[in-house]
Amino acid sequence: QVQLVESGGGSVQTGGSLTLSCAASGDTLGRMCMNWFRQASGKEREGVAVMDSGGRKTYADSVEGRFTISQDNARNTLYLQMDSLQPEDSGMYFCAVDIATPPCGFGPSWYTYWDQGTQVTVS
Repeated sequence: QVQLVESGGGSVQTGGSLTLSCAASGDTLGRMCMNWFRQASGKEREGVAVMDSGGRKTYADSVEGRFTISQDNARNTLYLQMDSLQPEDSGMYFCAVDIATPPCGFGPSWYTYWDQGTQVTVS
C-alpha cells in the first residue's frame, strides 16, 4: 500500500511559479510510474506530466516548456515545478503512482494510488 501526501498548492499571479511536492511512503517511487494530474471545475481530470522508472518524462502539450516533473530518491518525493503560470492552469492538482514497468499511461484510469489533491489558483 502506497500513501501519498501532497503539498505546495496555493494562489499565484499570472506568470508566477509554484512547486508541488508529493511525498510517498510504503514503497519506492523510483520503481513506479508517476504522474501529475489536474482537474478544473466542471472539467475532466487530465494528465499533466508523467515520469517512468527510467527517468523518461512526458508532458501535456499545454504545459510543455513551463512545467517540470522530477523526483528525489533520498526523500522519496515527486515534484512538479510550475513556471509561467496562466489562469487556465488553475484547478485541483493530484499526484498518482502505480507499480508498473514503462511505458507509463497518461490517463487517470491507469493509476492506483492517489493523494488528496491540492488547489492551485492563478489570477
